[in-house]
Amino acid sequence: MLKYFTGLPLLLSLCTCGPAPDTAPLAGTPSAPAPPSILFVLVDDLGWMDLGVQGNPWYPTPNIDRVANEGLRFTDYYAPSTVCSPSRAAMMSGMSPARTGITDFIPGHWRPYEELRVPTNRTQYLPGEVTTYAEALKTVGYATAYFGKWHLGWGLEHAPMAQGFDTAHVQGGWGHFVPPIHFTPPYPADTGAYLTDILTDMTIDFIAAHRDTQFLVVLSHFAVHVPLEAPDELVDAAGKREQPTDRVYNPTYVAMVESVDRNFGRLITRLDELGLRENTLVVLTSDNGGLRQIYDRSDDVIATTNAPLRDEKGSIYEGGIRVPMFVRQPGTVPAGVTGVPVTGMDLYPTFLETAGVPRGTWPDTLDGESLVPVLRGDTLAERPLYFHYPHYHHGRPAAALRLGDYKLIRQFDTEGSELYNLAADLGETTDLATSEPERAAAMLTQLNDWLREVHAPLPVANPDFDVARRAEWGPRPKE
Repeated sequence: MLKYFTGLPLLLSLCTCGPAPDTAPLAGTPSAPAPPSILFVLVDDLGWMDLGVQGNPWYPTPNIDRVANEGLRFTDYYAPSTVCSPSRAAMMSGMSPARTGITDFIPGHWRPYEELRVPTNRTQYLPGEVTTYAEALKTVGYATAYFGKWHLGWGLEHAPMAQGFDTAHVQGGWGHFVPPIHFTPPYPADTGAYLTDILTDMTIDFIAAHRDTQFLVVLSHFAVHVPLEAPDELVDAAGKREQPTDRVYNPTYVAMVESVDRNFGRLITRLDELGLRENTLVVLTSDNGGLRQIYDRSDDVIATTNAPLRDEKGSIYEGGIRVPMFVRQPGTVPAGVTGVPVTGMDLYPTFLETAGVPRGTWPDTLDGESLVPVLRGDTLAERPLYFHYPHYHHGRPAAALRLGDYKLIRQFDTEGSELYNLAADLGETTDLATSEPERAAAMLTQLNDWLREVHAPLPVANPDFDVARRAEWGPRPKE
């Protein structure tokens, strides 16, 4: 039986530490003997403050915290989008959502009476002509696997097996965490097993079977996405612990996070047992910001909070796009913390460079930049990070540009823009667009130029706008 609980909100600041001394060059470079295997763990809807290592002592994540502290943790890592499918397509292709044309979750949703008529996804699947990082790594001999949530198209013709993964088991839709659980292709799961455990079992089995070769395995958890479902014993234990009085603490959500952590611990233990600790690049991150409010319930239950970040999944404020991320490879990647702003599109070229894929074969459409210099203890030159979410979700249709410490947001339903100094105002509480008009104007011009360059789909005025009905959901009218 599964249980559901609610809690209260708290603000908690993030603590960071300085970088550790430099270590050996990244595997796959000329001075290293062989490229490493890659374990990529993608947690669904994991918020920036949902881990102990991020500064939240109320969520028990000892395994993730330990491995994060053994690796390089990125405090300013951004998911490519505020919701799942655009982020996943961007990471898999190395291209921004504005360029792929997948700007909303698949299949998307529609508000027929809102002020703006928003675009639909160019395709409701990741196009087959896109070269994924899995396809690129196969060219240099990697065995590839994908387990869990895909959300990049339905049917075998759009499944991971059609996009460069030798082995895959995915669950359709958003799914549930308890039986019956159906996978494509079918997988003989224990009828009483919890989904997070099953996906970890798959990953461990694949790693063990490919211990003697380079592999890429993506473990794409459905947790901690709704529905909030967790094993009774974890929910009971979470409910009995001391709880904060000024921060969200939902025992079922906490139990889901704890389950992810326990299973991550199983993965890392198995890597160690197989002698793969030093030659496996481990990456853990989230596809978008944490979901705070569960709007489809009559009691409007609170799941978590991204505070001190502003807002949540579906919003282009920091709470919707800034998420946890760390990379570990002992003896190769220096342990520490970096504030270099990076994005999910950077993982594609990072994986390719790490694996030794010749640069001359890389797609020329990549919007990301390899993080290998940062993983060697260096840095990256300042560059613009762009975001485009022209849809209504938990926020408004918007685009954004981060440049250095500053972030500019263009809300598509207003004439003006918002400007924030994230170094001084992490919570985006003070709009500087009026006090720094020249900076705001220059950044807005730069953002608009980029939107035109990538042919970003934009919302337009809605002839059916009805202020009294703007919050209604419904079918999209035929074009």
